[in-house]
Amino acid sequence: MQSSTTSTLNLRRLIRISLAAAIICVVAPISIPVPVSPVPITLTTFILLVLVYVLGWKDALAGCALYLALGAFGLPVFSGFSGGLAKLTGPTGGYLLGFLLFILISGLLGEAFSYRPLPFLLGMLLGSLALYVVGTLWLSHQLHMGFVPALSVGVLPYLPGDGVKILLALLVGPALKKRLPSQS
Repeated sequence: MQSSTTSTLNLRRLIRISLAAAIICVVAPISIPVPVSPVPITLTTFILLVLVYVLGWKDALAGCALYLALGAFGLPVFSGFSGGLAKLTGPTGGYLLGFLLFILISGLLGEAFSYRPLPFLLGMLLGSLALYVVGTLWLSHQLHMGFVPALSVGVLPYLPGDGVKILLALLVGPALKKRLPSQS
């Protein structure tokens, strides 16, 4: 009987991960180009934070990894409805791969403190910092520019919007989790 229970839990978890990837795949391609930067504005980080809160970091991380794999295989799930390995190795590839570190840091700190608002906020800020560093290092390498100029086109224009996304995730995540059935 325990095998059946374990199989049911594994199936539920697989469904959650698949749904997380599907949600990311639907939201991430919608983007607004920024004239001064190769990095578009998307709602991807907002969705990732909500998924971390609702599903936990492990399932959100697995969902994001599945999303990245689908994009790497050529499905048009990246910003601007693009896909393929060229997108992962291009100027914005560091930000895409940085999503994994972003989820890990945000989620670990959130989980360690039961997703209480202030520790989770700190986790989201530290996760964002890690995402910015990885993305900016890759952007500077790809565009053959220094770190500070890459920071000025890859991060600085996005800080106000990212702040809003973090605050919205702090509001939406708990409200959504209350309305969803238990994950056990």
